[in-house]
Amino acid sequence: MKLSTKGRYGLRALVDLAANDAEGTVSLAQIAQRQKLSLNYLEQVFGMLRRAGIIIGVKGSNGGFRLAGDMEKITVREVLEALEGEFSIVDRTGEEEQDMVQAALRTLLWDEIDRKVNLFLEEKTLGSLVREYRRNLEKGTIMYYI
Repeated sequence: MKLSTKGRYGLRALVDLAANDAEGTVSLAQIAQRQKLSLNYLEQVFGMLRRAGIIIGVKGSNGGFRLAGDMEKITVREVLEALEGEFSIVDRTGEEEQDMVQAALRTLLWDEIDRKVNLFLEEKTLGSLVREYRRNLEKGTIMYYI
């Protein structure tokens, strides 16, 4: 179980966007520069976030991106599912016929792990990540995210 760069960079860029959107919109070039990320890659990631309804693209001279909703209501789960797909600790595509051992493992382990991780990701919001980012900025420390 490992998040791809889409999930990690997308969440990182969204925190930057939410923390710097006081003027209304933020350009991808600004985010890419601050976060030291590829602009081309961010364009792909933000396309996925826009299609998911998490961000809105604004055209024009003052264009850029802004959140489509309140950062306190955008969950980490929502963002990661938009970028990575539905979370599951085991691959559910093309599952073979289950015997009793496999059914027990699924019920007692895999489904329970999935439920707890998804609950955890649902409890964390973009707003909570932005608050932690700002606290770290005040302390002068580096911010790490999963």
